[in-house]
Amino acid sequence: MKKKLIAVAAAALMVVALAGCSSSSSSASASASASASASASAPAEYKGLGDNSALNFVTGGESGTYYAVGGIIAQDVSNNQNIKVTSLAGNGSKANAQQIQDGEAQLAFCQSDVLTYAYEGTNIFEKEGAIKDFSIVGVLYDETVQIVTCDPNIKTVADLKGKTVSIGAAGSGVYFNAIDVLGAYGLTEADINPSYQSFQDSADSLQNGQIDAAFIVAGAPTTAITQLSTNKQAYLVALDDEHIAQLQKNVPFYSKNVIKAGTYKGIDTDVTTVAVQAVIIANNKVSEAAVYAFTADLFENLDTMAASNAKFSEMSLEKGASLTGVPYHAGAAKYFAEKGITVAK
Repeated sequence: MKKKLIAVAAAALMVVALAGCSSSSSSASASASASASASASAPAEYKGLGDNSALNFVTGGESGTYYAVGGIIAQDVSNNQNIKVTSLAGNGSKANAQQIQDGEAQLAFCQSDVLTYAYEGTNIFEKEGAIKDFSIVGVLYDETVQIVTCDPNIKTVADLKGKTVSIGAAGSGVYFNAIDVLGAYGLTEADINPSYQSFQDSADSLQNGQIDAAFIVAGAPTTAITQLSTNKQAYLVALDDEHIAQLQKNVPFYSKNVIKAGTYKGIDTDVTTVAVQAVIIANNKVSEAAVYAFTADLFENLDTMAASNAKFSEMSLEKGASLTGVPYHAGAAKYFAEKGITVAK
């Protein structure tokens, strides 16, 4: 009797085990089938993303153009590709480059001058040394040096002498742009009463009369200045051709730029200034497939994204591939090559 009970129990266990194996096998088969189906439906170029199927994209402050444009790009790529791109607020070009180096972000916005300094280990990166862990995805648009004030008596950069001026966070790209522009007019940081503030803090301080002027380097229109000019009469300080030529002689990264009349409320004339370029960079460890997918989505959908932000109408394949001196990521280079454009590798 005892032997019979043991046999029955053993048989029952065997049935359970077989059922479990059958269930596991069926589940595994369904999973494999789903995986194969997903793989088959994915574009061939985008296979093999691996751990790069989720990317952090560090942009800029919430009242700047980087943040607005970066958020639109991240959403579009996430919607259309096998990649989840998360747009994050950033603390400026230098900090963004360092986050790329530290592996805290896989993509980032960076000014063209700052990324060159980083790659060469010069200027603001002289102390830390060169950063070689990144490459270019594409150039997007001009980042305009905007000197904004609510004082109608400040008409030229020379008028900033002795004034309280926000020149960006210490060590930021804006800070060095401000120093460059002041230098072209024979001024130094010691000739002003410097304040080191973000775009929004600068705008708030101008509105409250706490500072006399501020340097804001971003694509125009910039949210901080738009809000300021809506609440108070604001003015933009123009640069003249003689001093622009001097600036370009000192620092060749700058190009002449014009902020069109009507860009901001109450500013009804064109304002001549200078600009650097807004560039997206990627950590070199991000896969070629992931950067290819990101680059393709960006430049193939400019018209669609322009409906959300006018800066996209300033972007083009030619501009995207225009930067020299720093190599492009293999994924971006592949995309541009398909369009008949050769970039630095």
